[in-house]
Amino acid sequence: MTTTAIKKANGKGFHKLSGMGWVNMLFGVWTWLVFAFLYLPILLLIIFSFNKSKLNIVWTGFTLDWYVKLMHNQPIIRALRNSLIIAGFTTVISVILGTVGAWLLYRYRYPAMRTLNTLIFIPMVIPEIIMGISLLILFTVVSFGLGFMTIIISHVTFCFPFVLVAIQARLSGLDPFLEEAAMDLGATPVKAFWLVIVPYLLPAIFSGTLMSFTLSLDELLVTYFVASPSSATLPMKVFGMAKVGLNPMLNAISTIFILGTAVLVLVSEYSKKFNR
Repeated sequence: MTTTAIKKANGKGFHKLSGMGWVNMLFGVWTWLVFAFLYLPILLLIIFSFNKSKLNIVWTGFTLDWYVKLMHNQPIIRALRNSLIIAGFTTVISVILGTVGAWLLYRYRYPAMRTLNTLIFIPMVIPEIIMGISLLILFTVVSFGLGFMTIIISHVTFCFPFVLVAIQARLSGLDPFLEEAAMDLGATPVKAFWLVIVPYLLPAIFSGTLMSFTLSLDELLVTYFVASPSSATLPMKVFGMAKVGLNPMLNAISTIFILGTAVLVLVSEYSKKFNR
């Protein structure tokens, strides 16, 4: 091919690419606008958590006072402790129920299996306010006092299906001969499950653990209906503070939770690479 022909071909190719280039540029601009819409408010929230102004809308200087006051605010510390206790118990119970339930649904066949699956997954899609009201009615009818136990039961109700779904997805790729091979080598069904199946399910169990802990720690509506004054969680406390006005400590709380969420995401990504 001559030099002139090459130049003409390159010119035609460049002309075609320029059209796609405009399309790619438009999609790129749209993507950046979406990211800006999602993350710019969070960035501003983090920046204003270091603002001296009590009005929280005008930057007047850098300070760490709001974080110091936050650490000495006993109602917030108490609410955070309640949230961590509730989220911890909820996560442990949800992981156990979700893991065992997913395995039983995978390993055995039951009458009305589809109906059973539907009943398990309903708490994932039902509006939270309806769930909160229905649980409050249930606890009132059975004369069960509101407190930590009612919150944990309520949180487990909608957390363990997420664990179950994650583990069912993992079980769909399980080699059915793994369990048989373990039992052929002398393992009991329980030991085969614990030593062979559980290690295989660890990535899904870890994902379900993070999901349950995050959902429980962040839950407001359901908790609002089933909590007592002594068992109020951090989201309830933050909601009460937000109704009064723009308190700069809310920015500090949110920033801490954003950093904690980022750490959990990084841990999750690292665990995926580790388990590959």
